[in-house]
This record gives sequence, C-alpha cells and structure tokens, in this order.
Amino acid sequence: MHAEARKEMETKLDFISRRAAKEPKLRFNNLMHHISKGSLKANFYELGRNRAVGVDGVNWQEYEEHLEANIDDLLRRMKRMGYKPQAARRVYIPKDKHTKRPLGLPAIEDKAVQRTMARIMEAIYEQDFHESSYGFRPKKNCHQALKRVNDLINFKPINHVIEADIKGFFDNVSHEKLMKLIQIRIKDEAFSRYLVRFLKAGYVDLGILEETGQGTPQGGNLSPMLANIFLHYVLDEWFEKDFKPHLKGQCYLVRYCDDFVILVQYKEEAEVIMSRIQERFRKYDLQLHPEKTGVKSFGRYERESAQRQQRKANTFDFLGFTHYCTTSRQGRFKVARRTSAKKFRKSCQAMNQWLKAIRNAMPLKDWWRILKVKVTGHYQYYGVSENTRGINAYHQRTQGMVYKWLNRRSQRKSFNWAQFKMYLKHYPLPKPRIVHSFYTWSHVE
Repeated sequence: MHAEARKEMETKLDFISRRAAKEPKLRFNNLMHHISKGSLKANFYELGRNRAVGVDGVNWQEYEEHLEANIDDLLRRMKRMGYKPQAARRVYIPKDKHTKRPLGLPAIEDKAVQRTMARIMEAIYEQDFHESSYGFRPKKNCHQALKRVNDLINFKPINHVIEADIKGFFDNVSHEKLMKLIQIRIKDEAFSRYLVRFLKAGYVDLGILEETGQGTPQGGNLSPMLANIFLHYVLDEWFEKDFKPHLKGQCYLVRYCDDFVILVQYKEEAEVIMSRIQERFRKYDLQLHPEKTGVKSFGRYERESAQRQQRKANTFDFLGFTHYCTTSRQGRFKVARRTSAKKFRKSCQAMNQWLKAIRNAMPLKDWWRILKVKVTGHYQYYGVSENTRGINAYHQRTQGMVYKWLNRRSQRKSFNWAQFKMYLKHYPLPKPRIVHSFYTWSHVE
C-alpha cells in the first residue's frame, strides 16, 4: 500500500511539474485535491521515525498504529477547512558561543501535511527557480554551491566579492508580502489559507503559547520552501532579469537558502549592487547585517594588491568555509578554502560536550561506534579540496579530547598516551579524507 500511495503521489506531482514548465505564467487554482489519503500516507512514511515530538507528545510510531483512521480523520477535517495546525514546540540549539537558534518542532500530523504541501509547491517552483539557488532543492546541495564559487573565481574575471548576511531572515519574513509573492503562481484559496494557518500557528515556549505575526519558523518542512520562494522573487528573479542585464562587467549570484555571495568584476558595480540590494531588502522589510555584509576585493590580483597596500589579503566566509587566494604548484592563481575558525570552534565544542556527557552513560564499545559516525559526518561536510589541514586538525583535536575524557571516567586513570595509541590501532577512528573534489573540469557559463 505504501508503494502504491507513493506512485500515485509521484504521478500527480509529475503532472503539476509538466504544466508549470509548459505554462510559466499559469496560476494553479486546484491544488487541494492533490492532498489525498495516498499523498498524506506517502509523505508520512518519509518522515523521520525517531525525531523529537511536538506539543501533543505523539511520536511517529504511535501515530502509525492507527494510521488509516488518523489519515481519514485528518482528510475529513482538511476538506471542510476544520484542520488547524498545532503550535510548534520551541527548542533551542547552540548557534555560537553566546547565542542559541530557536527551532519549532511541529506535531507529527502537521509534519505530514507540511511535507505534502511542500512537495506540491516544489513541483511548481522547481520549474521557476534559478540555477544560482542551491539550498533545500532536489539534486542540489551546499558542495555544488561551493564548487560553483570555486569555478567562477578561478575561471572568470572576478575581482570583488559581496559577502552578505540577512539579519534574522527566518524571524522577519513578512507574512503579507510572502503570501502576495506566492499568489503569483498559486491562487487556490483553500491551499493559501492553510499556508497562512501554518505561518500563524505560533509556538509553545516554556509552556506559554506565543503568537507569530511574522517569520517562517525553522524546524518544519514548509519553512525551507517558503524561504526559497520569498528569496526567489525578492533576490534571484530581480537580480537575474531586472538588474544584471544592465551591468557592463561580469557578475554572478550564488545562494544557499538565506546565505549568499555575489561575485563581481568591477568595483564600482559591486558598490552599486550592494546599495541596490539593501534598498531591495528594505522594500520587503528585511535588512542586511551591517557588520557581516560588505564589498571586498578578491581574485587573482588580490595578493599583489594587498602586498602593495601593506595589508592582509582579503578572505570571505561562505557555508562554513573561509575562502582565500593562493597559487598552485605551477604558480597559477587559485581560490582555496579552509574550515572557518567559527565553525571549527563550534564543531570541537560540540564534540567535547558530547564526550563529557557520554563517557559514563554507556560502555566504551557502544559509544565508540557513535563517535566514528560523528567523525565521519564531519569529514563528509568539511572534506573538500584544499581543506586537508582543517580536517587533519579536527582529527587531532578529537583524539586529544577522547583521551582526556576517557581518563575522566573514574578516579583512576584509564590510559596513558602509549596505551591510548595502542587502543587506536585496534579500534581506529576514521581517517580524515577529501570527500568532495572541486578539480574535476567543468565548463563555467
């Protein structure tokens, strides 16, 4: 039954995609009938089964016990517009040393509905989104965005970078302006009303219900899609079609959700772009962070310029990496990257806290397996071309922290360093390795 439901859903989504591609100005007005028993079940089975629960305390397994009855009841409520999403349960995760990022955890039923609606919207908007957008899209990822930046700077006449940070993007998106942008492609009143209900559902923080008048709470399945739609119209579409054609030099936008850089040939045009984008965001009730946004000289002449001006060569951060200018063994210019200092500290702090908590919670052989997965995960993200030093430093730091916390499991010291190295020979940690190579040749347009 699950396979049949999935096939039915994919057939309907494919139909929507083909119509959206064929008719780029079509406004879809009959989307609610695509939210069916089959699509809700298919999307329910694609949810994480061991994720944190929402305010109702119902987990995936409990909802699945009576899935047929639950989905039937949910669909009846949705058809008579009686379905109202529950407030999300707010939790906080560390953002940096001093601040935390709020996440909203929806109830499992709301997750299924959100995912179903997001898939329908994805079928429409994937035909509209620009190639410059890489975040939370099928067959796109952050490493492709990083490679795009790498290739543009290496092979195009890029001399300046606009490094941008949207201040509190997910907390400040205007619901009214977002819905007006969505109406460019969607005019199904019932579908739109449910989108608004999700936006206005609020969250529960320390037992207190808080209403939401703006923003798209992070943590749900809808939030990344809504963010991409908003920035597609506010930034990507405007930049590519209304602004970029009037520039005399080369200029490229690379965006991963709310994180983006613009690579520019001429300084005067970079400054104009910076000013115009600030105006554009103000029009939509957003602002760029003044301390994290600016124009920097960067490219094949940057090191020479820095030396001549007696300053350090500029770098910029994007997607957790610090990008800098260097040369190859043959003396040719190239851009390289290393784990940003901020992300390196955060990764090490997270590992240290986990080791401190886990060291006496379970036998060593059990948590060692989890440790290996965590270390491998770090290499899967940060193991990119030119970052050998960064992942090696993480490997060494992790070994040191493991040694420290192994010896703090009791009053008696467990290992000396020689014994620890012997243990690693028998139960080695994954070796750092480059997972993503950016040096396979590709044509850059």
